[in-house]
Amino acid sequence: MTAQVDSAIKTDQPQRLSQSLTLLFSITCALAVANVYVAQPLLDSMAQSLGVAPSMIGIVVTATQVGYALGLLFIVPLGDLVNRKRLILTQVVLSAIALAAVGAAQQWLALLGAMIAVGVLAVVVQVLVAYTAVLAAPSQRGQAVGTVTSGIVLGILLARFSSGLIADIAGWRAVYFVSSGLMLTLAAVLWNVVPVRATTRQKKSYFGLIRSLFKLFITERTLRIRGLLALLIFAAFSVLWTSMVLPLSAPPLSLSHTAIGLFGLAGVAGALAARRAGRWADQGMGQRVTGISLGLLTLSWLPIGFAETSLIALVFGVILLDFAVQAVHVTNQSLIFAARPDAHSRMVGAYMCFYSVGSALGAPAATQVYALWGWWAVCLLGALISASALVIWFISSHHSTAHQGR
Repeated sequence: MTAQVDSAIKTDQPQRLSQSLTLLFSITCALAVANVYVAQPLLDSMAQSLGVAPSMIGIVVTATQVGYALGLLFIVPLGDLVNRKRLILTQVVLSAIALAAVGAAQQWLALLGAMIAVGVLAVVVQVLVAYTAVLAAPSQRGQAVGTVTSGIVLGILLARFSSGLIADIAGWRAVYFVSSGLMLTLAAVLWNVVPVRATTRQKKSYFGLIRSLFKLFITERTLRIRGLLALLIFAAFSVLWTSMVLPLSAPPLSLSHTAIGLFGLAGVAGALAARRAGRWADQGMGQRVTGISLGLLTLSWLPIGFAETSLIALVFGVILLDFAVQAVHVTNQSLIFAARPDAHSRMVGAYMCFYSVGSALGAPAATQVYALWGWWAVCLLGALISASALVIWFISSHHSTAHQGR
């Protein structure tokens, strides 16, 4: 595998991104993104362990997303400035330390601080996504980004299942110690396998690079529209996955961590959607895919609403929701990369800030709504957020069509 990767990278000629390197990036993203999501099936156990009210435990997810947003703003843009291999390795090693700190935390504030650090360092995923876009030929960029994103989706799904399984056996803290060990192992593999590729020289300093990231919000309409869609779809995504553990772990269902984690596997459709959506975007079907997917996202909340009485309905709704979210997400990334080929790291960093804000807002909103009004109120919240995204897509696509017709 190493020889294949090296041979694919050591030439600077434009060529298709090798399958072996794409696979490596997918695996790396899967393991790294899992660190953000392993907490979701464990929230109830964390609350009991640290003496935190269930309505407040969603702040754990918010803290991680706040850290993720900081990493997107101040670390991901470095991919356009410094040696990417060194940046990736540094993040992976520091992630191992932060994860161990979460596992060892005995106080609520210590846990939140460590969670912020985990979020900051998990943005190695976006460094790798941008690197994929740089290495891929234009004709395969959407598919390559979709493949790597499939790894991200699988990482999220396996995180929920594996964290529930480990927690049932050894407690929630063991989940983070195991994750720490995996990141150290991953660092050793990356050191030997990831190729060194010269970064396009930027005339800007680091602070100039950060300023240019904020400027992209102002100058790139595609980034603003697609970022707003990302904020809403991931707010809806967070509403489901943060609060779902609460009715499933409560009587009369009283499911175990492992059983709750298994529901994440229903979202494997999201991984399939990611790969397909990238291919459709390469074929110029991005707007159509977005509209259909947002419609499915809105409809998915109806079967999800029956979670307390029909687990089959819940599974069906989860499949629809994950498929829709990932299809829109990959299409968004393909379109923003095409808009500014010279600024992949900054574009993905700016875009994912919207994702992080949406996830951070959705988590505490869901747990508070559930505590006040129950599961159907949570589903109504998710449906309203999803419908808002559909309306924004309709208005923006109509505006674009009208502008092109002039």
